[in-house]
This record gives sequence, structure tokens and C-alpha cells, in this order.
Amino acid sequence: MDRRRCLLTLLAGALLAPRRAEAQHPGQVAIIGWLSAGVRANRSDLQRAFIAGLRDLGHVEGQNIRVERRDTDGRLERLPALAAELVRLSVDVIITTEGVPATRAAKDATRTIPIVMTEAGDPVATELIASLPHPGGNVTGLSVGGDLPEKRLQLLKEMYPAISHVGVLYNPTFPATRQWIKDAQAVASTLAVKILPIEARTPEELDKAFASLMKSGGDSLLTLGDPFTSNRQSQILSLTAKYRLASMHQLREFVEAGGLVSYGIDLATLYRRAATYVDKILKGAKPGDLPVEQPTKFELVINLKTAKALGLTIPPSLLARADQVIE
Repeated sequence: MDRRRCLLTLLAGALLAPRRAEAQHPGQVAIIGWLSAGVRANRSDLQRAFIAGLRDLGHVEGQNIRVERRDTDGRLERLPALAAELVRLSVDVIITTEGVPATRAAKDATRTIPIVMTEAGDPVATELIASLPHPGGNVTGLSVGGDLPEKRLQLLKEMYPAISHVGVLYNPTFPATRQWIKDAQAVASTLAVKILPIEARTPEELDKAFASLMKSGGDSLLTLGDPFTSNRQSQILSLTAKYRLASMHQLREFVEAGGLVSYGIDLATLYRRAATYVDKILKGAKPGDLPVEQPTKFELVINLKTAKALGLTIPPSLLARADQVIE
């Protein structure tokens, strides 16, 4: 009889235990996993923008949500292990940052926990989702998308009409960059410029890539926003200054640190928007039913000090369109 009573007690306890598989209920603390590739330095403001977006929707860290943060510190090979760690914690949703690699690691680690991606270059081509309007599976969020390589090239030509040979620095191990080069080449002939693809995946290859660009007559540079180039900002800007190249970048941090110009998405707005996806998922929405969005707000940043050092006079029409001019 004692044994039977003990078994009944254990069964009753199991039935009364809370179940985390259901949508969040009032009073329940949701666990959000933050998986960062960690290749972008000094951008804690993006995480703050995300947290602020959640707060505006009623999700307050320390009250009804807990954020488990995992960052590779730029060592992308750590992503699979960190993603698996978040899965073991049974988080309610994972938000992935800085492009495709973190999202790929999260998707490889789980096909059930919802994943909200940010900054994904082309999530359809990289097979993260089925389509933008109907992603399917457990991944949704925001894609960078758009015709940005072409637009950046057009702006660089408008800023410096004399350019004729544009070096496009890319990391061959990053899938999206090859398509970005094709996008730039598609518009190059209409601008009377030639695209010179230069690849690098290590710091040593960067030095060789720039030397090769100069031997080929390169007079300007377009950088693509893959994790490697983002993580080698200082070296790239040093080489750009050494060879006196007019440079166009994806990230405004490059221009703040001495690059000539950048044109890209407003990342703070993007991360705040990602909070709306988390909110819907915590309220019971399925990620596969939430259309993937592409950003509509872009920012143009120009460094006048760098322009003067290169002997360039920026057209007033371009300065008037800039979101920020650094002097």
C-alpha cells in the first residue's frame, strides 16, 4: 500500500507541474536566447534597442522575461556549441544576430524552438526559410535583402565620378557575398566602372588582396558586410588609407572610424522591430506563419575629414541627402 500511495503522489505532482511548451501566461517568465556572432565591436546599443522594443510591448527583463546571452566574441566556430547550450536551457525563442551564420547554427540545433533572425542577407537562397511571405519551419524575422550593392556603387560613383576600377572585398567562405558581387557587376557597366573582386579570409590575405587591387589599377573600394570583414575593420581602414582609396561600406562604424562613406540599414530600428516578432511568438504565433520583413529605412553617412584627406569635394546634393556628416 505504501508503494502504491507513493506512485500516485508522484503522478499527481507530474500532472500539476508547469509546462513550458504552451504560450506564455500571465505571471510566467519567458526565456529568450540571444545568440550573437560577436563580430561587431561596440554595438551593445543594438541589444539595448531590442530590449527597449520588448519593454514597449510589455516584456520587461527581470520581471516577466529572462535573456540568456551567448556571444562568440568573433570566434564563429563556437556558434554550434552555444546554440546547443541555449536549446538545452529550453528557451522559448532564440534571436540570432549579425547575419546567416548564427541563424544557421540555431536552426541546426533545433527545429522546434522558434528562431527570430536579424540581418540575414538572403534567407531563401541560404535555405533558412522557404519564402519571405511564408517562411515555414521555425525561422522568421528580418532580412537585409534589397539592391544595396548596386545602390552603394551608384553612390560611390556619384561621390567620386572619376573612379573606374572598383575593388570589391569579399570573404569567399560567406555564401551571400558571391551574389552581392554579381549584383554590383550587373550595374557596373551602366556606371562606366569595372568590378575587381578581391577575396580574403585571413588577415594575411587582406594585405595581399589590397596589393593585388593596386596592381590591377584599383582606385576605390566597396566592402561587403560579412563577419570576417566586419571583424577586421581596423586593418581594412588602415590599408584603405595607405593606398588612398575612396571607400564605400555597409556599416556606419567603418565611417565613424575613418572610412569615407557608408550606406546601409538603420540597425537600431531593425533590432527594435525584431522585438515585435518575439512578442507575437510569446503570445502563441507560429514562426512559420510570420512573413519575413525587409528593412525600409536606410542611412547614408559621410566622413568629410576623410574626403578632404583624399582631396575629394563631396557634391552638395549628396551632403544634403546624408543622414550624418562627420567633420
